[in-house]
Amino acid sequence: MDFNETIEWTGKVIEAAGVAVIVLGMARATVRFVPELFRDAEHAHFRDYRRSIGRSILLGLEFLIAGDIIRTVAVDPSFQSVGILAIIVAIRTFLSLELELEIDGKWPWQREQKSESV
Repeated sequence: MDFNETIEWTGKVIEAAGVAVIVLGMARATVRFVPELFRDAEHAHFRDYRRSIGRSILLGLEFLIAGDIIRTVAVDPSFQSVGILAIIVAIRTFLSLELELEIDGKWPWQREQKSESV
């Protein structure tokens, strides 16, 4: 097995881990949500469910981006493949920002700064 095959394999494993994070996170959120749905019909449970799914997707996207970067830069560093990677990363970054807005209700840069005590 040469270097390119190893890097290609590594990138695919990382991408598979990203998919697994999304699927397992959604399954975990669903398993936790269904019993709460039958106990009471408050909308808070639904919001928690959506937040849990959103967090899973965000973490999975990070893995997918890492796998894309590894496979594109290390295996085929042509201008065209790097351009395609840039587009993929831009789309996934946009999705990540939108999911964070959905989960927290504010943009990442609008979070309150913790005051440092001296």
